[in-house]
Amino acid sequence: MKSVAGKTVLVTGAAMGMGRLFVERAIAERARRVILWDVDEAALAATVAELEAGDHETRLTAYAIDVTDRPTVEATATEILGDAGPVDVLVNNAGIVRGNRYFWESDPARDTEATIAVNTLAPMHIARAFLPAMIEHSSEARLVNIASAAGLTPNPRMATYAASKWAVIGWSDSVRLELKQAGFDHVKVTTVCPYYVNTGMFDGAKSAPLLPILEPAEVVDESWKGMLDGEAFVVLPRTVMLNEALKGLLPVSVRDFIADRVIGVYHTMDDFTGRR
Repeated sequence: MKSVAGKTVLVTGAAMGMGRLFVERAIAERARRVILWDVDEAALAATVAELEAGDHETRLTAYAIDVTDRPTVEATATEILGDAGPVDVLVNNAGIVRGNRYFWESDPARDTEATIAVNTLAPMHIARAFLPAMIEHSSEARLVNIASAAGLTPNPRMATYAASKWAVIGWSDSVRLELKQAGFDHVKVTTVCPYYVNTGMFDGAKSAPLLPILEPAEVVDESWKGMLDGEAFVVLPRTVMLNEALKGLLPVSVRDFIADRVIGVYHTMDDFTGRR
């Protein structure tokens, strides 16, 4: 895919942060239509108003929607498909993070269930609602799932978040293989696994000697390139892959020592506050 010019793009968590940057990138490439989903109705309205004031011909459509509400997701998807036709690029960007407490100290509803609902189940339900039309009607389509480096590297004080992203990675890459196996090569899946991103969601989280805090524009830029090229994974920074290599080469105790003392990841959530 050379660009999204003339295509329909849907972005979840689109009111701010990386979601808004994905929307702006689609507009810059002259997408025919961009559909914005976000649970924050006020922020979504403000974002759309600002973007519509720009000099472009892209049609913007906003939906204030809770992505964990599956009946609403399915009904809204049916409405969009009837009105706009198939979505060519779907960016599953919406997510939440809970941290700075050990798992046994966490709240089952606020922390565990909410995290799994938003980060794991929601992208599955959203993709399921739009994939059949992407398969049948789009000549070239993309599914982008924003996971996390936490889905590749275990980390204290964020067990549920890590679990939610591990699940997304396994699901996302399996769907990629299913599409390939079924002969639907025109639909590509890209799984994005960044380290902490400076959007406010990870306020208080620390960088590490080999793991700098990432800027949203950098992550969106690399994700967009990977999406257009149909890459299976975008992992940022590349240092994250070092731990993946260590998993298969070293005993767990040695791997833990390197991750903790050399890469420096095991205490990065000690002072986490998150977006207030």
